[in-house]
Amino acid sequence: MEGSSNLVRDEMLQIVGDLKRHLSLQMPEMPWCKGSQEEAETGEGTVPPETGNALEHAETLEEVRAILGDCTRCRLHEKRQKIVFGQGNPRARLMFVGEGPGADEDRKGLAFVGKAGQLLTRIIAAIGLTREEVYIANIVKCRPPGNRDPREDEIRECIPFLKAQIRVIQPRIICTLGAPASKTLLNTTAPISRLRGRFHELEGIQVMPTYHPAYLLRNPEQKRPVWEDMQKVQALYRE
Repeated sequence: MEGSSNLVRDEMLQIVGDLKRHLSLQMPEMPWCKGSQEEAETGEGTVPPETGNALEHAETLEEVRAILGDCTRCRLHEKRQKIVFGQGNPRARLMFVGEGPGADEDRKGLAFVGKAGQLLTRIIAAIGLTREEVYIANIVKCRPPGNRDPREDEIRECIPFLKAQIRVIQPRIICTLGAPASKTLLNTTAPISRLRGRFHELEGIQVMPTYHPAYLLRNPEQKRPVWEDMQKVQALYRE
């Protein structure tokens, strides 16, 4: 009987382990609107209630920037030169969101002003717009060391401010540039190669994921797929 009981116990442990692994594969990497249940219970990884309340009531980008302040909410502040809040038309119908500032952006405090930014300017011009007509931002506002991808805890601290920017601007379309921005805003683990090429809906906003301009500088053969994505953005923008 004891051997039978041990066998049943081992089988149950195996089932529980398999179930946990299955659920972990289904769990999104980065919640967009809500934190995980654990975060909700412990309060870890979320903005303080007073900050969240202030962001919810912010009516202008200037107010959002004031709430952000001289941010020290994550480790990225330790080596930054300047916060890169974002810039452009505060009532833009089209918004571009990348992953984070690079060296040039960190030095100037402006989004997408390096070589990748110059390519983005040409992409915007190709659909008949200027940088002044759109809004450009990132999911984190301080440069990750060595231009690495932002880490989950860094994104978690910064995403409420991007959400507030989006709520204030109320764009019709968001073009996410690269995998980190696309996965974060769309709350998915799917690769960018599967996300690009079609619109996704985010709280009434149409989101077009595409490759990051920096990726195009390294892989110029991918410019054609990006142009196909941008033609779809252009068509929707003109409707």
